[in-house]
Order: sequence, then structure tokens, then C-alpha cells
Amino acid sequence: MIPIQIAVCGPGLATDEEERWAEEAGRRLAEEGAVLLCGGVSGVMDAAARGAREAGGLALGILPGRDLESASEHLSAAVVTGMGEARNALVVRSADAVLAIAGEYGTLSEIALALKMGVPVVGLHTWELAKGGRPVDAFVRADGVPEAVQEAMRLAWERRT
Repeated sequence: MIPIQIAVCGPGLATDEEERWAEEAGRRLAEEGAVLLCGGVSGVMDAAARGAREAGGLALGILPGRDLESASEHLSAAVVTGMGEARNALVVRSADAVLAIAGEYGTLSEIALALKMGVPVVGLHTWELAKGGRPVDAFVRADGVPEAVQEAMRLAWERRT
């Protein structure tokens, strides 16, 4: 059986705190036996891959560019797409669940794509959604990394079974 695959999404230009959350998330996911998926470059993606690799896990990056030059050095493997931000659809489609950490518009697109595709999302200090001026409770929110990882794993297993 292919291990659970969790996408960790977040800003390429992350704060130190966001990178700490991502690194811890990557480590905890690896300890749970999950494969980390990400956009494969900098910021949250790099930190999550670093955490996963340091814990002995696998980190797969789905890259926006046409070569490996921008790839995080912490990846176990990378897929070169040449698709730019459109690669976000591949990141999300390949995931059993998405963990969104903070984020900019790219993260927002991954959240929206996941919701549209039926992939569960867990948010950690990320976007809040509203429709018609009313908040939309579209995904699980976590207050810390341990809870976020636990919820992502739970939702991923539920989706698999």
C-alpha cells in the first residue's frame, strides 16, 4: 500500500515562525509514516521537506519550473513540471489531505483547489474564507502543529477508507 501523502502548503517567502511550524510539521508527518508533498522550492516548502528528511521521511517536491535548479536541497525526489503555479493542482490532486500553513495567494489557490477536488484541508494560521460577507467553515482549523498533523492524518485515513 502506498503511504498516506500529505501536502504541506505555505508561502515561499515565510517568516521564521512559519518555517519553524513547517519544519515541525514535516518531522511529525515523517514520524507518522506519511510522505510529504510540497511545491518543492523555498520557505514553508523547504522547511517542511527539511523536517521530513531529518526524521527519515520522504519529501516529494512538485516544481513549478522546467529544471531542478530551484528545488529545495531537502527533497527526496522532485517532479519538474514547467507549469508555474498551475502545478498547485498536481500537488493537491496527489495528496490525501492538505495542511496549509499561513500562506499567500498560492496557498489560497491550493486550499480552493483542494476543496473543489474533495481533498480535506487543515489550516494553521492561514486564510479565512467568506462568501457573501459571511464566514464559510470549509476546513478544519488547528491551533498548533501537533493538532494540525493529527487532523491531517485522521482526515487522510478517512479519505482512504
